[in-house]
Amino acid sequence: MNTFLWVIQGILAAVFMMTGAMKLFQNKEALVDKMGFVEDFSEGQISGIGLLEIMGSMGLILPRAIGVLVWLTPTAAIGLALTMVGAFLTHLRRNELVPMGIMNIVLFLMAVVIVIGRFFLSL
Repeated sequence: MNTFLWVIQGILAAVFMMTGAMKLFQNKEALVDKMGFVEDFSEGQISGIGLLEIMGSMGLILPRAIGVLVWLTPTAAIGLALTMVGAFLTHLRRNELVPMGIMNIVLFLMAVVIVIGRFFLSL
């Protein structure tokens, strides 16, 4: 179970690190082609979302890897799951359920697996 959770954490951390870095380090105009939803947000909001995603991805890996404050790993997963709820609602409003809404659901479920696995199954 521990290995499975590490794999899920690694995949989720990589996805959020990449998308978060794009949102944080690229300007809004450069993101419009890849992420149409950015039209609905200000530059500051996009950067803030990117920063939260990067912090969440680090929270998925670092606490457990170094063995300090390990409760931060499932807590980061909760934060990323909530981020995916907001992302899903944004894509629902924009009628972008396929494929973006589906991807949000998959990422949400992966985060929930981490929360359950780390808080309740493998402490």
